[in-house]
Amino acid sequence: MSSVDNPQRHTATIDEVITTVVMARVTDFFGFFVYAIASALVFPKLFFPMLDPLSGTLASFAIFSLAFLARPVASLAGRTLQYKIGRVGKVTLALFLLGTSTVAIGLLPGYEKIGWLAPVFLAVLRILQGLGLGGAWDGLTLQLQNAAPENRKGLYAMVPQLGGPIGFVVAASIFFVLNGFLTDEEFLKWGWRFAFFAVMAVNVVSLYARVRLLNADLGVDPEVITSAPLPELVRNEGGTIFLSACLPLASYALFHMVTVFPLAFAAIYERFEVTEVLTIQLIGGALAILAVIASGLLADRFNRRAVIGASTLLIAILSLMIGTLAHHPYIFILFGFMILGLAYGQAGAVVPKRFPKKYRYSGSAMATNLSWIIGAAFAPLVGIGLTALLGLWAAGLYLLSGAVVTFSALYLLNRRGLMEHAD
Repeated sequence: MSSVDNPQRHTATIDEVITTVVMARVTDFFGFFVYAIASALVFPKLFFPMLDPLSGTLASFAIFSLAFLARPVASLAGRTLQYKIGRVGKVTLALFLLGTSTVAIGLLPGYEKIGWLAPVFLAVLRILQGLGLGGAWDGLTLQLQNAAPENRKGLYAMVPQLGGPIGFVVAASIFFVLNGFLTDEEFLKWGWRFAFFAVMAVNVVSLYARVRLLNADLGVDPEVITSAPLPELVRNEGGTIFLSACLPLASYALFHMVTVFPLAFAAIYERFEVTEVLTIQLIGGALAILAVIASGLLADRFNRRAVIGASTLLIAILSLMIGTLAHHPYIFILFGFMILGLAYGQAGAVVPKRFPKKYRYSGSAMATNLSWIIGAAFAPLVGIGLTALLGLWAAGLYLLSGAVVTFSALYLLNRRGLMEHAD
């Protein structure tokens, strides 16, 4: 912890930690999915009207991936920034950058008004979003995991993961209302922008809660939230970082294959209404929330490795069902969300314990960023591209490959005795 952080520290209760962690993660994922949904439904038409729907969507998804590529850069820069202005200062600056770039996207004119500058500005702002999100790594999840009672590790581990499905449900609800109650012209001209303005409002509330908790005494060993020297980290833990990044890869890929991918498929091929897909996804999001909670109970009843292994097997089976998306989208989407909840529920906790305490903060950040790049950044782009080129079955093989990678990482880490690192 940097010396510039507030020395006036209050003792935080576990309820306060849980509330703040959930609020922070819901806020992060709300903003994440606002952009993701817009990249499927809005940006191809607004920023790439000169292209056909498929090409415009692929171009939009290419820009979508830029934020993931920027996150590791922000994490590295954040190490130096945290040393100079403290963790609170770093997180505040990062969330300010994330919020302002998101609002700027909501104000951005389309191609018809400023030509090619529109997609160029969109790409720049998307990179700034990634820098803000990467720099906002606060270590609160690590502290929550370390504060968990021994017989409730799985239940506490799933708490931050609730932010994913809840954030998606909130974002999808807004787009469902906007898409359902506005004409297509109104929605494309100004309706979609309200979702981006809402992100800034919730960011302000989240920032206040985070700063208060970052200045609190959580009774956790300071070594757990201290950055390790980068050369030493890479030299001693490089292999573990890579394998740890592969562990949650299947669940991260599935995240986009049940959220963004079906929306883009509906918008391009027009086999069913977008509002129909959003309705199914809202139901699926609710099921995913319950499944995330179930993952915690199952992890405590059995073990985290069993939950991850079983859910990864279900992802492999689901990949073979992707063809149902063409005529019966509710089958793939609903089952996909339930499996996502089980797999993603323990994905955040499966990485940190691979590292000794002195490397846990930095190693977890590096492995998580790498995992999002490999598993999620290009999932919509590759999924739609393979579907257009070969058919839905090819997108299913892509999802199956993620399950194979996760299984391989589970085996190798277990063989090396790194499934759970002793403190």
